[in-house]
Amino acid sequence: MIVYSGNLINFANDVLHGVIADRIVESFKRVGINHNNEAEYRAFNNSLQVMNNVLCNNSGIDQNIQVAIEYQIPLTSKRVDFLITGYDSNNKQNVVIIELKQWEQCSATSRDDVVTTYVGNAIRAVTHPCYQAYSYAKAIELFNQTVREREIDLHPCAFCHNYKDEYIKEIRNEKYSKAIELAPLFLKKEQIELREFIKKFITKPDNGEILYTIENGKIKPSIALQDAIASLLEGNEVFSMIDEQQVAFATIKKLVENTIDDDNKHTVIIQGGPGTGKSVIAINILSYFIQQGKNVSYVTKNAAPRSVFIKKLINGNYTKRYVENLFKGSGSFVDTKQNLFDCLIVDEAHRLNAKSGLFQNKGENQIKEIINSSKISVFFIDEDQVVTTNDIGSVDEISRCAKLLNSTIHYGEDLILSSQFRCGGSDGYLAFIDNLLGIRETANYDLSDINYDIKIFDDPNEMREKLRELNLKNNKSRMLAGYCYDWISKNNSNAFDILLDNGFKAQWNFSNTNTWAIDPDSFEQVGCIHTSQGLEFDYCGVIIGKDLIYRDGKVITDRTKRAKTDQSLRGPKGKDEVFVDRIIRNTYKTLLSRGQKGCYIYCEDKSLAILIKNNISTLF
Repeated sequence: MIVYSGNLINFANDVLHGVIADRIVESFKRVGINHNNEAEYRAFNNSLQVMNNVLCNNSGIDQNIQVAIEYQIPLTSKRVDFLITGYDSNNKQNVVIIELKQWEQCSATSRDDVVTTYVGNAIRAVTHPCYQAYSYAKAIELFNQTVREREIDLHPCAFCHNYKDEYIKEIRNEKYSKAIELAPLFLKKEQIELREFIKKFITKPDNGEILYTIENGKIKPSIALQDAIASLLEGNEVFSMIDEQQVAFATIKKLVENTIDDDNKHTVIIQGGPGTGKSVIAINILSYFIQQGKNVSYVTKNAAPRSVFIKKLINGNYTKRYVENLFKGSGSFVDTKQNLFDCLIVDEAHRLNAKSGLFQNKGENQIKEIINSSKISVFFIDEDQVVTTNDIGSVDEISRCAKLLNSTIHYGEDLILSSQFRCGGSDGYLAFIDNLLGIRETANYDLSDINYDIKIFDDPNEMREKLRELNLKNNKSRMLAGYCYDWISKNNSNAFDILLDNGFKAQWNFSNTNTWAIDPDSFEQVGCIHTSQGLEFDYCGVIIGKDLIYRDGKVITDRTKRAKTDQSLRGPKGKDEVFVDRIIRNTYKTLLSRGQKGCYIYCEDKSLAILIKNNISTLF
């Protein structure tokens, strides 16, 4: 999605008349985005005035060349500041991508492609602007299939037009030479150099053809992590780390490198909601340290993603024994020696338990045992995905255990993931889910700009048939449900567990497999939280049972409607009604955020269905 576009003549007129920022804000509103960011409004005025000096004012650049401002990269929540499109002297189609920064200074760090600077009213660790521009270009190449097919070349760069001379050695530090080579850096006094860089690739206008391709090109669906696992472990760059993802990755990488030869312990806590790339970073860290010959493992409480990863790798070139040593359950460290591992990477850390073993009778605390077993322990956590009363994973509990074991804690705003790479890249959709479920009372959402397929079905059979049609394409669509239905078919293969209106009937997922999410014959079965958490699909259809209803103007939960076979509410906090209410809401948030391209919903409670329909009415 492009917010503002036009040729240089139109752009220069808007700048000259002092209306460029207003035009952009108006364009935001036209595409349905409420823009109330005063700081960004000022940045538009300041940065675009400088860009006008570069591109216009006797620049020698054809004034019919097209520019675009605030282009949202498909399937992400990230926006590119400035695009220039056209032909070079050889009639090659090119796009110059410019990351604009108002920074006056920054400080180099020891972390790859990470600097610190004053942003968001504080000094923060952020990606170097050249790396940021490069990663955005790679993301466009990854997601826009038409850009690749038409061989449109992307040329990223960064322009820090307020940067002070005395801090040049920081931003041009040798550590960032690779990023600067991939995406050149231009500072305050280098406007002419930036102009020459642009003229190298853009000499003739294209009448808007390239921008049309970027805006309307065929979007390649985001690669599911489970499908890329083998390539990632071989060290291939399948996903480019973007912004805070790179900060988190570089932080962990540097910690391991610094402590590998001593016994000092460090614990890293990385927070992020659904689709923010927690698992992608975790697997990239695993891959990097495998290549470095370190003793490292990926840990998760959830058997489903672990089993899917293992099956995918065994079907490749890896032995079962090797991959089972790489991917471990969270109860594997009860008797492990202190600091045996260089690094343990714990995904879905909110699902960790106190006791381990089949009968929950082993060990003391999985968090404590993991920290004890490794020099570096990394916990990826989303406290809004705690889904059973046995789950003890929290920032506070991880911090408490780290202090007990004299492990230095690394935690804070620099290690919070906010960018959205699922649900069509829509922050609005997840805010809508938070607001609907009462997880965030102040959640603001706007679905009018959403590029995500949401539908409410009155007939569960129609939902299943639509998903069946989609699943025939690539086996990546599934039905999921809240745990409101007794698992009768576990002991009677001829029985049906889920009976709904209009004769709908279905069984829960197979009891003899942990890879239901990718099994070729599993579509007819309905998945639960335990077989889908930590995984993703193209489309998911969620059956919301009678444990979530709408009454007297509020969405409320009813634990009595949960299945008798449900074990998730029987843990140590099972009598805590506030905690149980939270678990039911978290369960549906997790289910409703599994789809990359779309989510279909059927509600047993008709009042809740009407509420959701009214909330998403802007989409229709």
